[in-house]
Amino acid sequence: MRGEVQLRPDRLAVLIDADNVNADVVEPLFKEVSKYGTAYIKRIYGDWTTPQLKQWKDKLSEFAIQPVQQFPYTKGKNATDAALIIEAMDLLYTQNFDGFCIVSSDSDFTPLANRIRASGLVVYGFGERMKTPRAFVQACDKFTYIDILQQTEALAVAAVAETKESPLPKANQAKSGATVKLQPTNLEEAKSILQEVYEVAAEDESWVELGLFGNRLTQLHPDFDSRTYGCKQLKQLVKVVDIFDVQETPNKSVQIKLKA
Repeated sequence: MRGEVQLRPDRLAVLIDADNVNADVVEPLFKEVSKYGTAYIKRIYGDWTTPQLKQWKDKLSEFAIQPVQQFPYTKGKNATDAALIIEAMDLLYTQNFDGFCIVSSDSDFTPLANRIRASGLVVYGFGERMKTPRAFVQACDKFTYIDILQQTEALAVAAVAETKESPLPKANQAKSGATVKLQPTNLEEAKSILQEVYEVAAEDESWVELGLFGNRLTQLHPDFDSRTYGCKQLKQLVKVVDIFDVQETPNKSVQIKLKA
């Protein structure tokens, strides 16, 4: 399984299950996708004759997403999932892509993720924390919870609004503390995961380069996200949990070592 630093494919196919994802996530979703590459294909699947997808209809042109119509031919069967899977396989066989982004919380996409990765491509999953089964999370190279994206986006919007309302000059706004920031939370859970990964990554309790550590972290926990614990980056989180010595090498790389 590939690590976080290596996950930088250029050509991505973004496939969205409209029946399973709220339209409010679209902007932070594509911001996140842009970290990994360029979305050459953006398709969304659902029955567009139903009123439930109205919110998505308003987003299609704005974000250049191609809607794919899928009628529910049989009650109790998810035709949307089947359509997405079939098109994903068609795109896979073109060999024009380096990775796929599957946006859904549905366990039906677990075999698809496994099949794509078996072909040597990267799979990024996006879904809701409380709905996505563990099997689908583990089938992806990297999994991001939509909840985190929405929370981060909401904080960013609030920070911008607060800055606009501030009577202070721009030069003084940063010093005023009038910004909305993520707050470190649930650090005991983060400590446990990071220590577990360090014990796997380190040799003889030596210093470990943070990039290598991040790779191993993604391998063992595809859904690990520093933002879950109130930190924008892994570098910030390893300092906040305070179980590591942290040093910067002459070539500006960061290394960590578990405190004695």
